[in-house]
Amino acid sequence: MSEFDNRTQILHELINGGFHSGEMLGDKLGISRAAVAKHVKALQTLGLDIFSVTGKGYKLNYELNLLSSTSLKELMNASHKGNIEVLNVIDSTNTYLKGKIAELENGEVCLAEAQTAGRGRQGRTWVSPFGASLYLSMFWRFESGFQALSGLSLVIGVATVNALEKIGVSGLSLKWPNDVYLHGTKLAGILIEAESMPDNSCGAVIGVGINIQLPEDIKEIDQPFTDIASHTNESIDRNRIAAEVIGAYREVLAQFTAEGLLPFKSRWMELDHFSGAEIAVSTGEQKVLGINQGIDDSGALLLEIKDSSGTEIKRFFGGEVSVRGQ
Repeated sequence: MSEFDNRTQILHELINGGFHSGEMLGDKLGISRAAVAKHVKALQTLGLDIFSVTGKGYKLNYELNLLSSTSLKELMNASHKGNIEVLNVIDSTNTYLKGKIAELENGEVCLAEAQTAGRGRQGRTWVSPFGASLYLSMFWRFESGFQALSGLSLVIGVATVNALEKIGVSGLSLKWPNDVYLHGTKLAGILIEAESMPDNSCGAVIGVGINIQLPEDIKEIDQPFTDIASHTNESIDRNRIAAEVIGAYREVLAQFTAEGLLPFKSRWMELDHFSGAEIAVSTGEQKVLGINQGIDDSGALLLEIKDSSGTEIKRFFGGEVSVRGQ
């Protein structure tokens, strides 16, 4: 049995609940207690909250709900066709799909239990502990090319909120251009990467990370964050959340391809976390202050700027939004 298989088997034993001694785990796998300890340490480096008690053994600090492609397909509407691939630990779900982009069909999905090189916008790291969140990427082809992607991240944000509200999550809002907030703190991020296809169409890989139940001792995230588990006392089924998200994405992408951003604009404006607020928009080294006036029909951010010469509305197609002073 390979090291990967041993770690997977140890994890499945721990998922069953309770304490598991190193000796018992070693006997089941045919390895030493020292080897078990090494594998447990490797699992901990993936973000799994495993603790040990002398005389008792190892125990997961929370209930772990693994993803299953079979469960996902059973939960989804039969009309939502498209391959769903569930992987264990990979570098990045976006990178994985981009590596085989030429052979993908619309709506194909990759999910992973953990990412070792998860990415956010502008080269940031997306911290991706094992089994703690959704790390999901979907492929969609746009026949008219890159110009068809205008407003896509906003539409995916709306779809994410719609899917989470459907399973009972409340207090959701959106931050332009790609963040989902829960009770005023970041819950999820969207990363869209596009590549030119041989037929001059555009292939978009749409990645999302949604915090479900992050480890209590996580330290690597460098900004305020929250997860769904912090706002509910009910058990969380990641397969159900993933099924709702995948179904919502496939629905809105079909409509977005045909009609663009306009059908989703009013819903996005309704969810705008900073609607009417004084914000700062940073582009490179420049920071511009103004009043957030929402988005235009292309998805550009509208910022009302006042100075000695009067008031103007400036449009931004990229940049980072923060409240004034941050």
